[in-house]
Amino acid sequence: MVVTGKGGVGKSTVAAALGLAGVRAGRRTIVVEVSDRHDVARALGGSPSAGEEELLDGLHHLSIDPRAALEEYLRDQLASRVASDLMASSRTFSYLTAATPGLHELLMIGKVWDLAQDERRTPGPAHYDLVVLDAPSSGHALAFLRSPRTFGAVARVGPIARQARAIDAMLSDPARTGVVLVARPEEMPINETLDLGEALQGDLGLRIDLAVVNAVLPNRFSAREARALAAAPPSLEVGAALAAHERARAQQAQLARLRRHVAAAVVTLPFMFSPQLAAGDVKALSVLLERAL
Repeated sequence: MVVTGKGGVGKSTVAAALGLAGVRAGRRTIVVEVSDRHDVARALGGSPSAGEEELLDGLHHLSIDPRAALEEYLRDQLASRVASDLMASSRTFSYLTAATPGLHELLMIGKVWDLAQDERRTPGPAHYDLVVLDAPSSGHALAFLRSPRTFGAVARVGPIARQARAIDAMLSDPARTGVVLVARPEEMPINETLDLGEALQGDLGLRIDLAVVNAVLPNRFSAREARALAAAPPSLEVGAALAAHERARAQQAQLARLRRHVAAAVVTLPFMFSPQLAAGDVKALSVLLERAL
């Protein structure tokens, strides 16, 4: 399950919530972050760590470091001594990634692909029934998801070409891979979500399965109550109430626009009035998301 969207819309929160829902559905689940990020681990009250770990309630987590992914691939393809010598210097890593654009994206997504295989290529725990990928945001997600197809076309032969084509086949198969777009109910995030969905479907042939809209404010007043507020004597309280009403109306207008133009179900999650989201908030959002699904 690929989760992506504009930066800052709560993508990692949704990925964590989907992971928790997967566990409650009885699936062996892991949430994966790339580029050595640990946002999901922090959202669930965990701490950054290397390797696969169980965060809580049977939910596993992995943050993929591009350098570690390259080392793992070299060890798999070369003698371990040769691989160690190659990666002894950080300069070697820089040379390899600079000489092969998109290589570290391919190796990271290859690691994600491996987690879902019945027989894993690399040593580790058993395969997972559900792999939730907290993918890069918007434009970076396109390059990330496109990398297997690019390498499969360019390399043509050899192990990296075979693996790239296998990864692309899985990503392109709607029976095995789903795409979840995450947005906030505001004009710019909705615009970017619609553009991203169009690019994922048009350029890569991926199907958008779900759009999750985060931080939706409650509509506290009916139209009649809003008219009464507008006619009331001016005060700070009346002004604040009217401002909240107008913001909720603007959000509903953006939601309606998304529903008209995105070819997927749209699910909303409420704004959480917490100074900082804690693991309990993510669990609550997960229950709401599970009910909507």
